[in-house]
Amino acid sequence: MTGATARSTNEQEFWEKFEEVVERAVRRARSQEIKDIADAVRMLAEYMKTGFEKTSQIILEHSKRLEELTRRVEEHSKRLEEHSKRLEELTRRVEEISKRVEEHSKRLEELTRRVEELTLTVANLAKAVVEVKIAVGSFTGRVGLDLEKTVFNLYRDVLLTLGIRDIEKVDRFIYRDVDGRYIGKGGRIEVDIYIHNNNTYLIEVKSLAQEEDVDWINKKFEIVTQILNRTPTRKIIIAVNITRDALKRAHELNIDVIYGAVID
Repeated sequence: MTGATARSTNEQEFWEKFEEVVERAVRRARSQEIKDIADAVRMLAEYMKTGFEKTSQIILEHSKRLEELTRRVEEHSKRLEEHSKRLEELTRRVEEISKRVEEHSKRLEELTRRVEELTLTVANLAKAVVEVKIAVGSFTGRVGLDLEKTVFNLYRDVLLTLGIRDIEKVDRFIYRDVDGRYIGKGGRIEVDIYIHNNNTYLIEVKSLAQEEDVDWINKKFEIVTQILNRTPTRKIIIAVNITRDALKRAHELNIDVIYGAVID
């Protein structure tokens, strides 16, 4: 039995006893005045009873509503507690995953660093191998065509800064001086040439460039300029090794020099 139901039962018993007392008082009254008073009391009692019953009914309904609301609040509290536990569990899992991701990121950074170091090492080794191959070709003074391509790839970045954007488009220019107009009858002139957007680049590749080589290369550049009737944008010598005097002479002749080492 709820509290509201118990209160309703007690009030009912009270009013039944009260009515019984009033009825006895009315029956026993000896005068009209007392009877009137008794009737008034009975009317008052009935009015109060009706009011109390309505009030009790309202209180009972409110009590039921309050109990229902209390039950719902308790249910919501339980659900909220369950959600809070789930949220705490999810938060814990997210923290664990975040720690793992952070650990993996650190490991990835370390692996990336090692790969970069290995890549640099391999690049240095490749460059060293290329330089050795070119050095072997220095016995002839001028490297072969295959080694020329290797040299172009080796100094690709430097050539790019000078305006040569695509080394694959560097062509071999060969001229045979049939009538001896430039270097003697039957003489042969070879240079590398790159043309882009009306810009002309004359290039000579040497494993070892000495001062007399620079003078001869400059003469070849002048002859090719006459043959092509094009003023070169740049004249370039690429040398794995170059003597200090040759480097100085190249600067005097306005020839750009790309080199690996300067030797005395």
